[in-house]
Amino acid sequence: MDSVGCGAAPDADGYGDHGADTLGHLFAGIPWLSLPNLDSLGLAGLMGRETPARMLERSSAFRLTEISAGKDTTTGHWELMGCPLGEAFYTCESFPHEFVEALSKATGTRFLGNKAASGTEILKGLGEEHIRTGFPILYTSADSVLQIAAHEEAFGEERLQQVCRTARALLDERGMRVGRVIARPFTGDGAESFRRTSNRHDYSLTPGETVMDRLGKQGVNVIGVGKISDIFAGRGISESLTTKDNAEGMGIIEELWSGTEGADCLVFANLVDFDSLYGHRRDPEGYARCLMGFDEWLGGFLGKVTDGDLLVITADHGNDPYHPGTDHTREQVPCLVVSPRGSESGGMHVFSDVGRCLESYFA
Repeated sequence: MDSVGCGAAPDADGYGDHGADTLGHLFAGIPWLSLPNLDSLGLAGLMGRETPARMLERSSAFRLTEISAGKDTTTGHWELMGCPLGEAFYTCESFPHEFVEALSKATGTRFLGNKAASGTEILKGLGEEHIRTGFPILYTSADSVLQIAAHEEAFGEERLQQVCRTARALLDERGMRVGRVIARPFTGDGAESFRRTSNRHDYSLTPGETVMDRLGKQGVNVIGVGKISDIFAGRGISESLTTKDNAEGMGIIEELWSGTEGADCLVFANLVDFDSLYGHRRDPEGYARCLMGFDEWLGGFLGKVTDGDLLVITADHGNDPYHPGTDHTREQVPCLVVSPRGSESGGMHVFSDVGRCLESYFA
């Protein structure tokens, strides 16, 4: 569950995130928020709320703390798969002039922006100039990202992706460890109608060895759902299925769960709507509805989890919709585990314990 944090990490002050608590603030601020199925796996007790009378057997709940420096998608996912960062990714308020000039020369276009900004706000400010000039919009955030936005029709989706591939190559040549280059296509004909589409594409740094690599060598089929393959630059992924939204992702999870019964298979899915549509846009009510939609689906899905299956529900960082700004928040994350024997989960404390749990299951 992308960005579903459960309270400020011990070092949150160092990230400007004192008091951040995605789930805690949502429960405090949205009186109708109800997540009975997640609560039945231990979320309620984890958050200090009343534990439901009926708890699912074989379930355990933990708070996980990130040890890597950062609060971005790539850092969180890599650490979940046993590849914590010893050195933080590159971040900035704007990219060096020399780099932007080199990118302009390599791509044959100039760029607008080159500043830290909200993805939706920068479209309002520069979208019309982009359409008029044909120059794509380059921006970043508190996370280690280089994002390039361009109109899906006027500029072209394939052209945008090629510009982003070039940016990724130039960053790598210069040793600028930017976690992700993100192609951000959008549509619309004016500031109030501009909307980012689901056709984004991420170009990530390649991680070191992960749990997925080791499982693959054991013959486990590792299937990435959503943006998982992008986050790991394809490394350790046997098959990738992209999604447009949470609903499609949940449908694919369910299909794969039934279609791979009896096989050694890891389905690793990212449901991004919590983060992209509601966390960054600071929309608490939308975030709460999104959580309830997932919880409702989970209620039906849990009936398909057999005694021999392992289910892990967790997150990669926080994105408190009540917190100032529009960036991720440095938080602990919930980890809800349904285990066939209980031995796989054991005591879980840090993100990489998720990877350890998976390796134990497939051992």
